[in-house]
Amino acid sequence: MAKKPRSQRRHNRKGGGGDDADDDNHLDADELPEDFTIAGSANSLSVWEGENDDDDGAEDLIGNSVSERGALAAAARRTKLGETLTLLDEFTTEKRSATRETRLRRIFKGLTQYVAGEASTELVWGCQESLRTACLYSLRAGSAAEQYAACRVLEATAVVLQGDQEEWIQSIAPVLHRTVQIASRAAVVRASALRAWALSVFIGSGEMEDTHAVLDVCEDVAQIIYRNEPVPTALRAAALDCWTLLATTLTEYAVAGNDDVSHGRGLTLLPLLKDCLESNETTSSLSSSSSSQLRTAAGECVALIHECRLSLSDDSGEKNTTERKFQQGSWEGTEWEVVMDEIRQSVSELAQQSGHYMSKKAKKAQRATFREYVATIVDDEAPEEVVAMRNEGSLTLTSWKEIVQLGFIRAALQGGLQIQLMTNETLRIMFGVQGGVKADGLSSLEKRLFFSKASEAAKEADRKLTKNRDKRERVKHHFLTADGEDM
Repeated sequence: MAKKPRSQRRHNRKGGGGDDADDDNHLDADELPEDFTIAGSANSLSVWEGENDDDDGAEDLIGNSVSERGALAAAARRTKLGETLTLLDEFTTEKRSATRETRLRRIFKGLTQYVAGEASTELVWGCQESLRTACLYSLRAGSAAEQYAACRVLEATAVVLQGDQEEWIQSIAPVLHRTVQIASRAAVVRASALRAWALSVFIGSGEMEDTHAVLDVCEDVAQIIYRNEPVPTALRAAALDCWTLLATTLTEYAVAGNDDVSHGRGLTLLPLLKDCLESNETTSSLSSSSSSQLRTAAGECVALIHECRLSLSDDSGEKNTTERKFQQGSWEGTEWEVVMDEIRQSVSELAQQSGHYMSKKAKKAQRATFREYVATIVDDEAPEEVVAMRNEGSLTLTSWKEIVQLGFIRAALQGGLQIQLMTNETLRIMFGVQGGVKADGLSSLEKRLFFSKASEAAKEADRKLTKNRDKRERVKHHFLTADGEDM
């Protein structure tokens, strides 16, 4: 048999051909950028091929009463969630990593945007075994992008499942812990695995042993060297974020208290946090971004520790700033006074930092963030963050404990935060959200359908105005016609 021309020969791909051919375009562990996101892969853009699927059935909403539209929208979400969860069927038999990654990304979208209410949560509970099997399989056998998507699905599932998740946590913790330990894995995969583990323990575990186990890992990973390997800056920042989240579940004394026998976990972390705040990588835009994330995470951690320290004081009676500074619970006269003075100086400098190695947007964001840290760490002022709630006014947070918790959950859910705050009982209790989803509440899609200039109602109103205008013109020029037949 004659050989094919060279131009027609099938070239061997790296790692073999066949079913893994589609994986060529996927990013390897060494190539996966530290700013990779759940929607950041060029190959996975098809995951949003159903992004406009929300428009399906929109015609059914038009013409119904407001309460009926709310019920129809809830039913549509449940239907789409059920369709999305069917992607778990025969997940492990799919040989192409690109296809598995796309499925995981669509599942993430379904968990964060379509789960609303008890009926939707029961659907997820019924599929939790399939979810666990799919995610753990991807962590063991998938590409770096697929592993990242699996961790994000586990992160979202932890919030959606609510309630007691002891069995769920025990089944995923060993794999996530091992993923964090493997230095050859991509930094974003290790960071997302640690975040998924921490959030699962935070939401679903009632055992303090689980919390302290994750805190121990976070303290080790936040160091410069972990298991005789240098730790990527992005992973160190994630470790500090996870430590800060889980520290909110401890008592103030366990975080910042001290006596002759023991002292809080946060106090032993202060020297490391000081070094993180003083880190200043300027070799490239990526390293600068990672260093900025590390400084921000360290600043937030210090703010929480300082808030816990102040809470140890006797709050009986009103005291001014000077009295609070020197009362019990302050840093004055302790072995950490010098470290805290250096931290205050670093935070104050970062709140006013300028330089050509950072973009204007990055500098503006950093100064705004660290001004909030300065208000707490230097001026002993309580923070305040207002979250606009859809159909329910606003939610005001006045402690770093609440701000840290909400920020972590917001990063996990992305666009699904609002609907979870209104329907997730665990989150409602955590943040004190009152009331439920109002029957007359409309989603952004429904508002666009009913109130935008391109909506059917607006078009109908425009046609009516045009008809009335034409009629007035015909009446005005009626004397020009013979019998007024144009009216």
